[in-house]
Amino acid sequence: MMMMMMMMVMVVYRSEWLVLVLSGLQSRWNTTGASCAVYHDCGAASPCPSNLSLGSISTADGSALVKIGNTTVICGIKAELAAPSTEAPDQGYIVPNVDLPPLCSSRFRPGPPGEQAQAASQFLADVIDGSQIIKKEDLCIERSKLCWVLYCDIMCLDYDGNLLDACVVTLLAALRNTQLPKVTINTETDLAEVDLQHKRQLHINKHPVASSFAVFDDTVIIVDPTAEEESLATALVTAVTDEDDQLCAFHKPGGSSLSAEKLQDCITRAVTRHREIGKLIDQVLASTKASK
Repeated sequence: MMMMMMMMVMVVYRSEWLVLVLSGLQSRWNTTGASCAVYHDCGAASPCPSNLSLGSISTADGSALVKIGNTTVICGIKAELAAPSTEAPDQGYIVPNVDLPPLCSSRFRPGPPGEQAQAASQFLADVIDGSQIIKKEDLCIERSKLCWVLYCDIMCLDYDGNLLDACVVTLLAALRNTQLPKVTINTETDLAEVDLQHKRQLHINKHPVASSFAVFDDTVIIVDPTAEEESLATALVTAVTDEDDQLCAFHKPGGSSLSAEKLQDCITRAVTRHREIGKLIDQVLASTKASK
């Protein structure tokens, strides 16, 4: 009997909490339209990371730590030499991997990567290919012989939703922080020679930024949602745009359908947010160079 009462309380609580969330969001509604948008963090026209630092991992070729709301992720990039594939003899590799360890949230368990971690890794791979953040031809040292492989390992330190946005920002920042040594192939021995004294920055071709939205009944849109808001939302949407206001990737893992008007609204807000994130990364890079 006690167990049944507890289960009833949990169900009623979740249902009532959704009503409270919606009513609370609607109370902040100051427009006369059919929907509203609620922002977290910056409180301005669009949310942005509350903390961004570069070179957080001294043993990596490039690294960055990003905090958005209560979600914190860190990215370390390790560059290795390998032979290009036969299908793309003039291209290198970029291999993203997202790790969601138990230390970041009690919802994750030890063991092989879970479904959310695998989905995040595949999402980053799609963003890399769709945005052409780095031309893989730039990672080729000598056609059919030698190229760079960039292992982009992203670990979540604190999880409170909005994971994809944080992953894309930390990946972009870490790539901009990466330096590769000069590599040549000895014509006599046909072996690679690495000159650690001369390093170069990666050429970033595009600067994608992800913006996630939690949608409630196609009326309320929350930008930068928390884990609780994501669990209560009727749909989740992530739009990735670049500096040319082009849509690089779009991710909607099920949920209720959205009108074309709401989808366009999300994309428009994503474009606005991209400008804010780009300015922040540029400022951090400038301050990092000035301190050296």
